[in-house]
Amino acid sequence: MIFSGGSLVHILDLLGYLILFPLIAAIFLLFERRDSSRSLIVQLSAVAIGIVSLLLLVLGYNRDTLLYAVGSEQVGQVMFFIELLMVAFILYLAVKHRKTLAAVLVLLQAGLLVWFETSLSHGLHVANNLFVDQFSIIMALIIGIIGTLICVYAVGYMETYHTRHPEVRDRRNIFFAILFLFLAAMFGLVFSNNLLWVFFFWEITTLCSFLLIGYSETEEATNNSFLALVMNLLGGLAFLAALIWLVLSDPSGRLLDLNYLLTTGKALALVPAVLICFAGITKAALMPFSSWLVGAMVAPTPVSALLHSSTMVKAGVYIIVKFAPVLSGTTEGLMIALVGGMTFALASFMAISQNNAKKVLAYSTIANLGLIVACAGVGTYNLMWVAILLIIFHAIAKSLLFLCVGTVENRIGSRNIEDMGGLIVRMPRIAIMMFIGMAGMFLAPFGMVISKWAAIEAFIQAPFGLIFIAILAFGGSATVFFWSKWMGKIISVMREQEVLEDTVKKEKWVVLWILTGLVVVVCLIFPVISWVLIEPFVLNIYGQTAGLAQANLTIMIMMLCLLMIMPLSMLFYRKGPHVPATPYMGGRPMDGNMHFAGSLGNSREVVLSNYYLEKMFGEERLFMIGTSMCWGLLLIAGIMLVGVML
Repeated sequence: MIFSGGSLVHILDLLGYLILFPLIAAIFLLFERRDSSRSLIVQLSAVAIGIVSLLLLVLGYNRDTLLYAVGSEQVGQVMFFIELLMVAFILYLAVKHRKTLAAVLVLLQAGLLVWFETSLSHGLHVANNLFVDQFSIIMALIIGIIGTLICVYAVGYMETYHTRHPEVRDRRNIFFAILFLFLAAMFGLVFSNNLLWVFFFWEITTLCSFLLIGYSETEEATNNSFLALVMNLLGGLAFLAALIWLVLSDPSGRLLDLNYLLTTGKALALVPAVLICFAGITKAALMPFSSWLVGAMVAPTPVSALLHSSTMVKAGVYIIVKFAPVLSGTTEGLMIALVGGMTFALASFMAISQNNAKKVLAYSTIANLGLIVACAGVGTYNLMWVAILLIIFHAIAKSLLFLCVGTVENRIGSRNIEDMGGLIVRMPRIAIMMFIGMAGMFLAPFGMVISKWAAIEAFIQAPFGLIFIAILAFGGSATVFFWSKWMGKIISVMREQEVLEDTVKKEKWVVLWILTGLVVVVCLIFPVISWVLIEPFVLNIYGQTAGLAQANLTIMIMMLCLLMIMPLSMLFYRKGPHVPATPYMGGRPMDGNMHFAGSLGNSREVVLSNYYLEKMFGEERLFMIGTSMCWGLLLIAGIMLVGVML
């Protein structure tokens, strides 16, 4: 039993703390302009949130779904008032920047909200507004540990960012306030059982993303922030339409109880499930909405790591995974799954054509989110198990990679992969971390590969499974291509180069080493994570669950030990007598500065670069194909849905 001030600490207290404490921290950060005080607030808040997230795991991992009757009509009214304030704020910015479509969409949403509140909300009652289960605990750990680590990293990053970009107005107080507001909203989203509350927190994450993408206030940043806003507003309208449908179906509001809705069967739950899953597709930036996430890479790197890789986009796949049992065995679910599958394959191929490191990470993120949605759309018990595994491993590995790229960019002034040649000499520890992060994304036995392996096995037993297996095969091949050529560039050594990583700030090292350790540790203990958290959750929903065979676990451990030999051996790299071997240039004379005698006696430098195959895998070509196909699949799902409604 855990005591605080003489009273038993209830799980409900922890939920309230995780939702409200980041909000309080955000308020302090908004008014704090001193760097030292800001850093202290961020670090202490991160430690406090992380500890409470772990405490929630300890107290709640072995329990069934816990529902809590908290809140009141006054809370709903406060939420409605805040939503109107957000609408007014966004409308002001849309008019200021002459973004007509954004203004129209936000006015439409405001009109529906006012109509809902004045005409439909009377008599609504949701008995249990908050809940916690194993899946929400997993999400809370991602938010509370990975999310806060990224916030700590951002302190040093943003100081360097403004030094390198003096033209950008220093608004770090607003920046960090929005980061912690976002954490509060994410906790609220994953703990809310009342779908009206889920929608409220959903819209706050949209607002936070919009503001952070446009942080630099350049024309490009502003345009990209409104692109993200417009696409997420479309999803918000679909979410709001689902709420209206549920209230019209049952004016008492009982169907707004998420856990109850999931038990009512497909007859009542399918229509709102598809509408909310459409909102999830926009939030997770799947095709045809992937362009907003690629555009969001203009934001400072911690924003990309926190909102657009490890947490906010996970809100989209979180809600789709929650509705996976409703989608299972339906045509609508199959269409959503195919949207995810097409996104996985095409985004993986588009990553091949990119030399911008953040764009590679963006397309890789989109691809893996697509794979999660493909699993959830088919919706069998073993694919839900796979989807949750993918969420965990992707959040950790991708956050590490984004922060490493941000560190490299701050040191060398470029995010071009071709400029990262010889990083093992210039920034050896960062190179090792990047190597481990990339290995975590595509090399056996790291979790992403184990999850894809399990997905193939599960798709064999699923309807139309061969289609998804083919998609996995082609998309997985593209994954190997773009990760391996980047890894090769990092460990290549062409000439003696200056060591640059000695100037990296201490708090950045702490965060990067923790995330690197998490990639390896979570891979080692993921069977325990499965047994303790994922399998009980799946069993509670489907009455059966999935797992990994003992023989496969033994093979996985052996492969991990062998795989770690290479990155760990890099720790013993030393300067001194190590001299790069002279490349063979077909008999041409070479000098010590990596130049050779070319035609007509001209001296040419040896330059090695990767193939990017833009003509085959260029963004414009594949994006149009993917957009057309995915809009077609969504249209089919919409037509089927209209048939169900009629």
